[in-house]
Amino acid sequence: MQENSNYRVFITGSGIAAHALQILESENCVYEIGTPNDSPQEIADKLKAFNPDALIVRQGKITGEALNTATNLKVICKHGVGTDNIDIEAASRVGIPVFYTPNANHEAVAVHTLALLLSLIRQIPAQDKRIRNGVFDKSTYGGQELAGKTLGLIGFGKVGRRLSELVAPFRMQIIAYHPSNIDEVLPNYITKTGNINKVFMQADVVSLHCPLTPDTHNLLNTETFNLMKRGAYIINTARGGIVNESDLLLAIKDKKIGGAALDVFEVEPPPTEGNPLFQLENVILSPHIAGTSDNSLENMGLEAVKH
Repeated sequence: MQENSNYRVFITGSGIAAHALQILESENCVYEIGTPNDSPQEIADKLKAFNPDALIVRQGKITGEALNTATNLKVICKHGVGTDNIDIEAASRVGIPVFYTPNANHEAVAVHTLALLLSLIRQIPAQDKRIRNGVFDKSTYGGQELAGKTLGLIGFGKVGRRLSELVAPFRMQIIAYHPSNIDEVLPNYITKTGNINKVFMQADVVSLHCPLTPDTHNLLNTETFNLMKRGAYIINTARGGIVNESDLLLAIKDKKIGGAALDVFEVEPPPTEGNPLFQLENVILSPHIAGTSDNSLENMGLEAVKH
């Protein structure tokens, strides 16, 4: 940023790390922060009133209307990696570049995915709930081990590769779907494929690490569940729209799928009243926090303001 520029920066959602805000202040930037519950229209109204030069997107949806109201807007940066809540086409039409923070939170997402994997395979949340309800019963426990099982990765970017490193001591085999034809040397426990159905058919656990696009919307549905091993597990720390939740519910009830761990949902926040997924012991839920940690929040904020 230019010295003494007095750039105006709007930050959607719950704000960014204090250190990142200090950098904005040191660069003579004026900033305003929205709220996590701002609707698209409320964001558009705030952008119109504040008229920023730059937009940092945490929560909330950035529509074409919002971009049209911010007549002085020059750049957008996503505080994270998923840009599906930004109308990229609209930004392109008005010549506004959209950046993201690719190096900031892959460690946190990989660690959270590993935690969900272990929790699923060892049934930890269900056992915690039972013992708190006075049930101390080892006779019906069906926990498994990871050794010898196959982890299927849909997407083999920074998160998938780091997760592969984290699970190496558990002696799992990994099959990763990655559509690129680039040859690379990988450890002997990792196989990369351009055939996504191979992942579905071979994996004991399918973990999602791809962006939400028209091609990946409802990628996991009844058809793909039917390709999977009976009792396979699903982990989604990517985007909610990749999994058809109604189809997932039926697959779990039919015992086609052994369980699921979901950090993201088709609608966020998901409806809790009468939500049948919330009633299942073999479904683990977290509130879209996989990419959030002490380090990642600092990293995302710093990367965002440096754009």
